[in-house]
Amino acid sequence: MKSTAPSAALLLCVLSRQGHAASGRQCRNVPGSPGYPDAAAWNAFNETIAGRLVNAVPSAKFCADRLGGCTDVEWSSALFRNTIPGAMNGVNWEQGYDLFPPSLCYRNGTTCGQGDVPLYSAEVETVADVQAAVKFASTYDLRLVIKSSGHDSLGRSTAPQSLRIHTSKLNSISFTGNFFVGTQDMGAAVTVGSGVHMNDLYQQGKANGRITVGATAATVCAAGGYVQGAGHSALAPTFGLGADNVFEFLIVVASGELIQVNNVTNSDLFYALRGGGAGSWGVIVSATFRTFPTFNSTGSVITLAATDNTAMAALATLHAEHIFDLDATRSAQYFYLFRDPTSAGSTMTLTSFLINQTVAQSEAILAPFLTAAQALPNITVVSSTYTFALINDLLFMADDSAGVNLVVGSRLIPAAAYKNSPEMVGKVYQQLLDSGAQAILGNLVAGGQVADNAYIDSAVTPAWRTAKTHIILANEWLDSIPLDQINARRSLFKTTQLPILEQLSGPDAGAYSNEADVMEVDFQTTFFGPNYGKLTAIKSKYDPEDLFIVGAGVGSERWDEWGLCPV
Repeated sequence: MKSTAPSAALLLCVLSRQGHAASGRQCRNVPGSPGYPDAAAWNAFNETIAGRLVNAVPSAKFCADRLGGCTDVEWSSALFRNTIPGAMNGVNWEQGYDLFPPSLCYRNGTTCGQGDVPLYSAEVETVADVQAAVKFASTYDLRLVIKSSGHDSLGRSTAPQSLRIHTSKLNSISFTGNFFVGTQDMGAAVTVGSGVHMNDLYQQGKANGRITVGATAATVCAAGGYVQGAGHSALAPTFGLGADNVFEFLIVVASGELIQVNNVTNSDLFYALRGGGAGSWGVIVSATFRTFPTFNSTGSVITLAATDNTAMAALATLHAEHIFDLDATRSAQYFYLFRDPTSAGSTMTLTSFLINQTVAQSEAILAPFLTAAQALPNITVVSSTYTFALINDLLFMADDSAGVNLVVGSRLIPAAAYKNSPEMVGKVYQQLLDSGAQAILGNLVAGGQVADNAYIDSAVTPAWRTAKTHIILANEWLDSIPLDQINARRSLFKTTQLPILEQLSGPDAGAYSNEADVMEVDFQTTFFGPNYGKLTAIKSKYDPEDLFIVGAGVGSERWDEWGLCPV
């Protein structure tokens, strides 16, 4: 293996700040600092994990160096990108925009820096591999990051000058009819490694006649950041959040110890791992989730087009007036709005999962909204389909689209906002569209059992229990635009979109920490609400040296944006 040189400015920053934090905590070691492991130490570590330590490079460099390069299909495939040790689904998280000078690596570019990509990746296959990597990072005080699949909207799975633990090969799946926590039989369950994708879990569940609460995206890992953030789902109104349905974790903590975590053993960490934020607690080896008997449902996809922003705002108001139509069946819906870049128009696609409903029943549930929508001026129905199938098949996706530059920001919208002022939804949509919003992604994945589970003692922010929807603003850009415009796009949610969205959510609303803005000013309150103090105490117990630090995660306020130096 060869070492990768750090950014000169970043290294100078680290070296000049060694020992200057008020706490006395020094900056982490990077190449060139006195405590950084030499080649012999790296080689010894590599031997310990059976040669599974690799040099990580940005995906653009990987493709440039690969015989034949990477096709457009491969570049945009999340499954393919997860085979690249340095890659992320969002290419922007590989770029060192904020380094000085910036360190960038664009596809088909003429130069390539390391950017925010780790120097090395431990492609772990066993618990012993994970333990060795954690102990190595702790011994040498290295920046450590964890990646399961790279399906990370906040860039928490990558960092400059770091060592990555990549868990994609921890992919075992085991079903049981009786899972015990202590002496209590919790019932039917499935234990999955932290590298298991949702599409595999749905397929294996189908073969076993079971279904698990999980994401609609193919490459989300149920036992990774998904459950640590809370884990919303098309099944959430029926069965609750992913975090509401987990029985146990096996996790390697900062000491390098593998520990069992449930409501009997290490119950405080069990509290934190359910909603306390991804990447802050250790390396999850596996998680055990409740399963349910599988069942048939109807999936519906309806696309409507609006000629202009005013028409779309009227459609959004109408949709808000009908947001409770799915409540009786505890069904879910994703209502995604996209601007047409070539005209003043936009489309809204409603993907509904109508739980335990036939096609005829589903059509009847959606008819009041659809009939009223067709009566609106400048609104047309582009397409409408209904599919009756096993829920495993409806939720299954073969792959996820990836390989673009994308940041998001979000808020959980209280049910009261829809009950009391649905017209505010249309007003907010109009203002967002007029301000240039490219995509407004609505997720009707709350209410129902999510609200009923408010009694569960976990770190899930209470904002989930009173929410009706989870609204995301998504902002993309091309590599070809200047860096100042990229930075403006990266901060667009904070500077422009959030003040508009807060008219609907309220100024103190929460957000889902897995699909949010890593630059949230008060992430402690927005992501964790009243739970942050308790989470800080748990963090101090299991990770006293802050080995596991991620952007906008518990304890990150003590570190710079790279997680290298205390502030």
